[in-house]
Amino acid sequence: MSQPETDLYESERQAVEQLRAARGRIGEELSKAVVGQHDVTELLLYSLFAGGHCLITGAPGLAKTLLVRSLAQMFHLKFQRIQFTPDLMPADITGTEILEDSGDGRRRMQFVKGPVFANVLLADEINRTPPKTQAALLEAMQEHQVTAAGVRYPLEEPFFVLATQNPIEQEGTYPLPEAQLDRFMFNVIIDYLPENDEVEVVRRTTGGKPKPIEPLFTGEDVLRFHEIVRKVPVAEDVVRYAVRLAAASRPGQAETPDFVKQWVSWGAGLRAAQFMVLGAKARALFQGRAHVSNDDIKALAHATLRHRILVNYRAEAEGVTVESVINRLLEAVKPPGK
Repeated sequence: MSQPETDLYESERQAVEQLRAARGRIGEELSKAVVGQHDVTELLLYSLFAGGHCLITGAPGLAKTLLVRSLAQMFHLKFQRIQFTPDLMPADITGTEILEDSGDGRRRMQFVKGPVFANVLLADEINRTPPKTQAALLEAMQEHQVTAAGVRYPLEEPFFVLATQNPIEQEGTYPLPEAQLDRFMFNVIIDYLPENDEVEVVRRTTGGKPKPIEPLFTGEDVLRFHEIVRKVPVAEDVVRYAVRLAAASRPGQAETPDFVKQWVSWGAGLRAAQFMVLGAKARALFQGRAHVSNDDIKALAHATLRHRILVNYRAEAEGVTVESVINRLLEAVKPPGK
């Protein structure tokens, strides 16, 4: 027998109240391990609440790994880390079959699960490994399963890939292909801290042990948040605004702005609009609002679009960056009715 509708509404209300009440404590717990980076942390939380994967871009030594590990601890989720290197093989991620003695004189193939079988998978320096190994994550990210020898193995839920990458200008990096970049909900840029925050980091890391992070949620809570985020109402004009932003980034279309035709070789697809709306729902819920606004879409435009827009050689020669193209898009594309 299905659960009564009134009970479902009550369960959803309790989950929303739980999230609102814990908002302050989330910051307190994360601050035990991570100093600053509040904007980065919020974007990661939006992706977790919405059920999306996240790409974190920044130079080495900016606490990317520590931040992801701290989030996993706070949500009481199983955490695995893979250090991507040039010699890493796909089986090192997904798992492999081995020949096992069953004890009765017979031998059989047994699948040994790889580190991808976790709730939170940290793909550290994902662009340090060749495309063949990078592609091993595609099925897991999209289908939440791994196929080995024709057998499908479902992953544990919830499942998130939080990948870090070094700036592509560094030596020994392999840029992620567009198909895989599109699987990530956000591309979050993590930068160096202000001086006072760096002083605090040095003081902490050269002193005593940090305080342990207390779990605030469970995996079941996260799955319930996924359902609630999708039920947050959003007006058609807001959805249309997200669609227009993504469409305006594509060169070769009639309504594309001239600067996009000049500087962009590849624009954002439909997933960009989907993730902007889904992330905006999570942002509204996290901030205690029951509706999504155009400001939510604008706030997430850079994180959603920066890894989906590829500028051409002319833009590079003129010093035009992806960030400046997105700024121009936000100026050129107006919300419906404005």
